[in-house]
Amino acid sequence: QVQLVESGGGLVQPGGSLRLSCAASGSFFSIGAMRWFRQATGKQRELVAVITSGASTNYADSVMGRFTISRDYAKNTVLLQMNSLKPEDTAVYYCNADVIVRGLGLRDYWGQGTQVTVSS
Repeated sequence: QVQLVESGGGLVQPGGSLRLSCAASGSFFSIGAMRWFRQATGKQRELVAVITSGASTNYADSVMGRFTISRDYAKNTVLLQMNSLKPEDTAVYYCNADVIVRGLGLRDYWGQGTQVTVSS
């Protein structure tokens, strides 16, 4: 039905920047809220940022002021601009979206994850 594919992960030095993207494809009517989660080794998965269908945003305290979530409605894409990266930001980052599928209603979908490593 719907696929979410993340890209943009990689290795970056502390203080550097990285931009993640997640594109939705498949058969659907529209997309509601879109989110970025992350999970570090040995840690619980945590919500990093969310953007609603109306483009309102919210962030985890740990990334406030450093990360920016945005979306491109025409391309069904959510972006996460990450600046001033810290080693503590190292994790697998996952895209999540509420997708309204025609005839089925709202469904929750996840991407496969992309690795972000912040290290010297």
